[in-house]
Amino acid sequence: MLKVRLQRTGKRGQAYFRVVVVEHTKKPKGKFLELLGNYDPHKKEFKVNMERVNYWISKGTQVSPTVNNLLVNYKYWDKPKMLSWKPKKKQATSDQQQTTKKETSSETTVEQKLTEETKEEAKQEEVKQEESPIEPAPEV
Repeated sequence: MLKVRLQRTGKRGQAYFRVVVVEHTKKPKGKFLELLGNYDPHKKEFKVNMERVNYWISKGTQVSPTVNNLLVNYKYWDKPKMLSWKPKKKQATSDQQQTTKKETSSETTVEQKLTEETKEEAKQEEVKQEESPIEPAPEV
């Protein structure tokens, strides 16, 4: 399946992107079929050949969410924006942490009860041994 997506170029800290048509299984920095435009996020410049984009879309090529959102932002087309990433659910993780804390606290209380019971049993056995006098060995 072909996609219209961004290909990063430029050095570290100076990102510059190409808008390219590429097979979706290819590496992001690999060969592409056609260069459709470019995007400079530092200067906020986005240039794209819409005739070629429309041609590739008519052939069944899909547009990546990021490229779609750039086309919408720079008013190249009037389609709705797409969700390009999913935010992490912080609330769910904090709930899980709270439940694990509760589970561990309940486990520690169970362990504490068990250790207390074993200590009590040991004390009771000691008391029984002290109460029963040791009988002298019978003489033969």
